[in-house]
Amino acid sequence: MSWAQKTITLPSKSRGSYLITDHVVSSLPEIKNYRVGLLNLFVQHTSCALSLNENWDQDVRADMSDALDRIVPEDKARKGLYRHDAEGSDDMPAHVKSALIGASVTVPISNGKLATGTWQGIWYLEFRDARHSRKVVATIQGEKM
Repeated sequence: MSWAQKTITLPSKSRGSYLITDHVVSSLPEIKNYRVGLLNLFVQHTSCALSLNENWDQDVRADMSDALDRIVPEDKARKGLYRHDAEGSDDMPAHVKSALIGASVTVPISNGKLATGTWQGIWYLEFRDARHSRKVVATIQGEKM
């Protein structure tokens, strides 16, 4: 059994849902050394999330962002929808969305590649309007080739 861990930086993005599978794979060449294993990705922030979802049609990512905005709306008019608004009207909704989606994903590794389904990709969902630098701890556990 072997372990590897490193922190990667995601591309700085504003609010939206982004496919980052290629960025993850290129940042983690160590994956190629594992015959079987698991890759866990954990984002170290509370106003964004990681998910596995559609990897082909970018409309799905736009629709997901729109749906989450409907489920957890901003309080732009300051009507008292949320108590926590120290960093702006998008702050508390970002925390709620992060809790709903989650801070981590785990993907199997098989013969040096991520074993995602045909239409699955790794998403980075940014819930704040302003661009933020986001760090992800990537941990690989498995049996090397």
